[in-house]
Amino acid sequence: MEDKKANWIACSSVLALIVVIIVAHATLRLSKAFYLVLGVDVALILSVFAWLAVRRHYNRRRILLESRLAEGRELRLEYSFLRKVAGVPTKFRYKEIEEATDGFQALVGRGASATVFKGILSDGTAVAVKRIDGQERGEREFRSEVSAIASVQHVNLVRLIGYCCVPAGPRFLIYEFIQNGSLDCWIFPKSERRSRPGGCLSWDHRCRVALDVAKALSYLHHDCRSRILHLDVKPENILINENYRAVIADFGLSKLMGKDESRVVTTIRGTRGYLAPEWLLEHGISEKSDIYSYGMVLLEIIGGQRNVCLIDKRNSRSGRKWQYFPKIVAEKLREGRLMEVVDRRLLEDGSVDEREVRRLVFVALWCIQERARLRPSMARVVEMLEGRVAVNEPPETAMIVVDLLSIDEQERGDPNCPTIATLAAHNVESNVASSSCSFALSVLSPR
Repeated sequence: MEDKKANWIACSSVLALIVVIIVAHATLRLSKAFYLVLGVDVALILSVFAWLAVRRHYNRRRILLESRLAEGRELRLEYSFLRKVAGVPTKFRYKEIEEATDGFQALVGRGASATVFKGILSDGTAVAVKRIDGQERGEREFRSEVSAIASVQHVNLVRLIGYCCVPAGPRFLIYEFIQNGSLDCWIFPKSERRSRPGGCLSWDHRCRVALDVAKALSYLHHDCRSRILHLDVKPENILINENYRAVIADFGLSKLMGKDESRVVTTIRGTRGYLAPEWLLEHGISEKSDIYSYGMVLLEIIGGQRNVCLIDKRNSRSGRKWQYFPKIVAEKLREGRLMEVVDRRLLEDGSVDEREVRRLVFVALWCIQERARLRPSMARVVEMLEGRVAVNEPPETAMIVVDLLSIDEQERGDPNCPTIATLAAHNVESNVASSSCSFALSVLSPR
C-alpha cells in the first residue's frame, strides 16, 4: 500500500514538472528564464527517479530481511517445539525465573541445600522451581548431568523442563508442578503436614504408589543408557499427582553409573533413616543402596509412621527412647500379628487384605537386608509386587541400627557398651575399614 502511494506521488510530480516545462516554453520561449526553469525541472525529475530507485532497492532489502526473520522465527518455534517433544531441557534466564515465581514469593518446600518455589511460565505452564545453593558442582558438570537426566522419560518420573545457571550464584532446576504434594503428607499423621495438602491415602492407592515407585527405580537402574542411582529415596521426594499416582522427584543430580560398574564411592548424601549400611560405612554404593531406601519407604507406607522416631518413656533415664519400626514389623511377623503394624486409620473400613500386607512386608524386609547381595533387584521387586513371582519369607537380619540406637540409652562410660566398629564388623560384609563417625552421625537421629 505504501509502495503504490509513493509511485502515485512520483508520477504526479513528474507530470507536474513536465506541465511546468510546457507552460514555460509557451510563455517564455527560448529565453534564459526558460532554460533556468527547464534545468530545475529536469533536475527535479531526475531526483524523483533516483528516489524511486533507492526506495525500490531499500524495499527489496527490507522484504528479504523480513522473510529471513520470519523464517528464523519459525525455526526457533519449531526448535522449541521439538525440544519440548524430545524432553530436552530449556535454558532459562534468571529474569524469566524471577518473573515466573513472582520474585520467589510462593514457597513450596525447603531442604538442606535447596528451596522449591511454585511458578508460572510465560506460556501458562505451572512449574516447581528448585533453587540449589552452594557451589558443589561446576557449571559444566551441572549441565552434563542435567542433559543426561533430562533425556530420561518415564510416567513415574517428574519431568525436567529446564535449568538456569547464575554466574557465582545459585543454580535452578525447573520441574513440572505436581499439585497434590509429596507422599509424606498422605501417609503420616496430619500433625506433620501443617498447611500442606494431604490426607490419609487409602490402602489400594498405597499399593499402587508402592508399585509406581518400584517401576520408576527399576527404569533408572536397568532401562537407561547410563545406570542412574537416585540416592535419596524418601516420602518427601515422592510426589502424588491428580490421579494419586506416584512421581519420583529430586533425581536431577543423582549419581550416574556405567553399565560395567558394580559400585561407586561417593560422599555420604541423602537422609538419615534411609541410608544403606554399606554407604554409611563408606564401602561404596550401588543400585542396592536405592533398594534399601525403597524398603524403608515401603514399611512407612504400610505403617503410616516414621521408621526411626523418638517416643516418650517415663521409665527411661532420659524420658525418651528410640523406636525402630522395622524391628517392630519383624517381631510382629514372627508372632503372627502382622495386621497390628498396618496404619490404624486404614483398619477402620476393613479394606486391607492381610495377604497383600504380608506380601508387601516380605518385599520390604527383603529390600532392607543388611547384606547388599541378598536384596532383590528393582525389576524383581516389581514382579513381586505384581504377584508374578512368589515372595518367600525373608531371613532375619541383625538390624545394626537397633544396636546403635540402644547405645544412646546406655552410659557413655559403660565398658560393656558395644562399639560401632565391632557391630559393623559382625553384620556388614566388607574388607574396608568402617567409619564410625559417619555411621553414628547418620543413624542416631530420626530425620
